[in-house]
Amino acid sequence: MDRVKRRFFCYDTAMNKEVEQSLIKAVNAVGIEATALKLEYPENHEHGDFSSNVAMANAKKLKMSPKALADKIVAEFSKNMPESVASVEVAGPGFINLKIKDGVFTKKAVETAVAGKKFDANKADNSKQVMVEYTDPNTFKVFHIGHLMSNSIGESIARLTERSGAKVIRICYPSDIGLHIAKSVWALQKHLAEMPKDDAPIAERTDFLGKMYVEGTRTYESDPAVKDDIDALNKVLYERSSPTIDALYQKGRKWSLDHFEQIYKILGTKFVDTICESEIAPVGLAIVKANVASGIFEDSDGAIVFKGEKYGLHTRVFVNSHGFPTYEAKDVGLNVTKFKKYPDAIKSVVITASEQNAYFSVIKKVLSLVDEKNGSKTVHIGHGMMRFAQGKMSSRTGNVITAEALIADIKDMVKEKIAGRGLPPNEVENIAEVVAIGAIKYTILRSSVGSDIIFDSTASISFEGDSGPYLQYSAVRAHSILEKAQAEGIKLADAKSVLPDRAGLLERLIVRYPEITMRACEDLAPQTVASYLISLAGAFNGFYASQMIVDKNDPLSPYRVALTKAFLYTMTDGLEILGIKVPEKM
Repeated sequence: MDRVKRRFFCYDTAMNKEVEQSLIKAVNAVGIEATALKLEYPENHEHGDFSSNVAMANAKKLKMSPKALADKIVAEFSKNMPESVASVEVAGPGFINLKIKDGVFTKKAVETAVAGKKFDANKADNSKQVMVEYTDPNTFKVFHIGHLMSNSIGESIARLTERSGAKVIRICYPSDIGLHIAKSVWALQKHLAEMPKDDAPIAERTDFLGKMYVEGTRTYESDPAVKDDIDALNKVLYERSSPTIDALYQKGRKWSLDHFEQIYKILGTKFVDTICESEIAPVGLAIVKANVASGIFEDSDGAIVFKGEKYGLHTRVFVNSHGFPTYEAKDVGLNVTKFKKYPDAIKSVVITASEQNAYFSVIKKVLSLVDEKNGSKTVHIGHGMMRFAQGKMSSRTGNVITAEALIADIKDMVKEKIAGRGLPPNEVENIAEVVAIGAIKYTILRSSVGSDIIFDSTASISFEGDSGPYLQYSAVRAHSILEKAQAEGIKLADAKSVLPDRAGLLERLIVRYPEITMRACEDLAPQTVASYLISLAGAFNGFYASQMIVDKNDPLSPYRVALTKAFLYTMTDGLEILGIKVPEKM
């Protein structure tokens, strides 16, 4: 899997800015023209808190060895070294490593515990609106693991965008019209007697719809006469020319949409707007027809196409020979509609499977030709596939794993894991659901967005190592420690309290967190937060194992309790960005 590297670039927080500006002065003093440079975090914190390769990057230009140039820069830097810096040295072939005074980290850790608030990456964006469109399930079909991936990634990207200060408009675009609906409705007419009642469990009703889709698809592909019937039915559905068929369609549509809302609640998503395919199909059709004369689209054998080869892309059909708008035309209608509904939005981020990357290259080009502003403001992010032993799942054949089935399986595994802990049944149910969702979401979000996921059920629920439950368990452990400290009357350290002489990795990582969220916001990269949280949890559990935290006879106990609280705030906040809750117990 493509994991984010542990070597992060630093962003301009106050401490970093002070160090950077002093280093720039030193660099200028030795003859290097620089107004900015990149500070990095070394992979091993024992090598320093900041690192720079500025000497290595400029040595050739000054006809010096990197190490000799680094020595000169360090000598200049040492003349006016910032108060926060403990030491600066040259390492390896010419890296400049800087160590920050331990007291800076211990004080900031205490400040974090006292403040106890969310970290906002950049409030400068607080006047902006950003649309984020994700999940986009199909009515009359099951909500499968692909939708689960899109939802997990989209929700986290929405939360990251909110942390930038922007107002986020969460949009879902369910497919509720088209040939797949006609296939389902055709099969439904044959099985009316078996159709569940409206008061049957929603999962039972939508499972039945999914089976109808599979039957309709198989028959459509194997029987030419049925194919003609379903094509004709598709026209009836578009035109809503049969009250009987429309009533059946509306019932199935409502079942699906209601079911989706139940799943969104479990996943922690609340959409601001749901724009259905049936609403924008006429819009897309009108836009395509209106732009034939302008040359954007062309007539071709009774259809209307976009000749993408003229732009290094590929040709796609936007209106088929039956006169119906295709997915392409509907997507154009959707994106034009979105910007009309939300004219103040500066950007529209669309999350789909990466197999649609080439498709969206065409859509973006068409949007730009129709309206340059819409095209330039539209960003497509393609996510990978979730794979199991049997490979890629396909709803067309019925070989599909539903999101609910996966959640239920992981819940059962979690229940087994926490059995025997004396928890009431209702608590077990709640804990199992929170942990199961955390396990699935973390497995999806820990890798770069475009990567495929190999889902390992056992590894996903491990309370140790690279998993969501490990992060949740670390937070629950911290909460338990704080409860114990409160029971023993140990108050949090403050600015006047006794602080340790040395700060460890835990303090350093906590101080680094605002920069991590800033980078993740800039890159729309949830994996940056996920990777950081694993390091943070490891540092906390190492801290927990190495010393007694709650000890009213130890003058450093208030500090250690404050550090635990700072960790809990940071971990909980990071998990919230990933859309993962922390249970009260585990």
